[in-house]
Amino acid sequence: MRQAFLFIGVNMDKPGKAYKNLEFLNSSDARTIRILSEFYEPQSRFRKNKIVDTIVFFGSARIRSKSEIQKEINELKRNKPKNEKVFQNKLEALQTKLIMSRYYDDAVELSKRLTEWSMKLPTNGHRFTICSGGGPGIMEAANKGAKVVGGKSIGLNISIPFEQFVNKFVTPELAFEFHYFFMRKFWFAYLAKALVVFPGGFGTLDELMEMITLLQTGKIKKNLKVVIYDSMYWNDIIDFDKLVKYGMISKKDLQLFDFCDTIDQAFERITTHFEKNYLNDK
Repeated sequence: MRQAFLFIGVNMDKPGKAYKNLEFLNSSDARTIRILSEFYEPQSRFRKNKIVDTIVFFGSARIRSKSEIQKEINELKRNKPKNEKVFQNKLEALQTKLIMSRYYDDAVELSKRLTEWSMKLPTNGHRFTICSGGGPGIMEAANKGAKVVGGKSIGLNISIPFEQFVNKFVTPELAFEFHYFFMRKFWFAYLAKALVVFPGGFGTLDELMEMITLLQTGKIKKNLKVVIYDSMYWNDIIDFDKLVKYGMISKKDLQLFDFCDTIDQAFERITTHFEKNYLNDK
């Protein structure tokens, strides 16, 4: 019996080409082809759009803008639950989100300022383009900041069951959808000249620690600026000094990143780093 395959636009009276066999391309035998596709297809688009390098924003998908959270608080008060305990618990949770919302607004403003700065550089390509994971929260804030001042921005989205969707502020031709986390991380690292790490959870911790490990071990050899935004939050989450105290890292490893507590400070550290290491004529 003749075996049937699913091909695209193929006359089944003759054998089809392997690269049009969708059943094969989606099989485990073709996994390496799919991995390579997540390298070559983004590379092609980056070249076409003249993306030279990036500033990557990491941070929680769950942090939203102050105005959005305030609307929820107002709505809760208008439709107050009869159970006072339920009301107080919901209000307390929203008030915590309201406090955390400042990071969304800070990410928008920092992205705006960095984009305006980079757009004034005398270059044919797009230098220091804002890049995020493409989803909601801090990712959305980064892309939004670039868009409101007329700049391009990249969204490296990942297919997962919850939270993640491409936000509306990503430049359409620079919106990507990855299946493999490690290929997505490759593109975060490969083009980046600076990272800005806002408060976040497991995903942000994973991204931060992997980048620092690559720097620590010399796998990233370029001069990459890592800015960890808000020392109070991060020192509450990770006691970096205790890692030194117990001999798990050396004291010089703390020089792999900078803490910044304000937009002005982060902007100055990043742009000064670029001017010194990537924009001089020497």
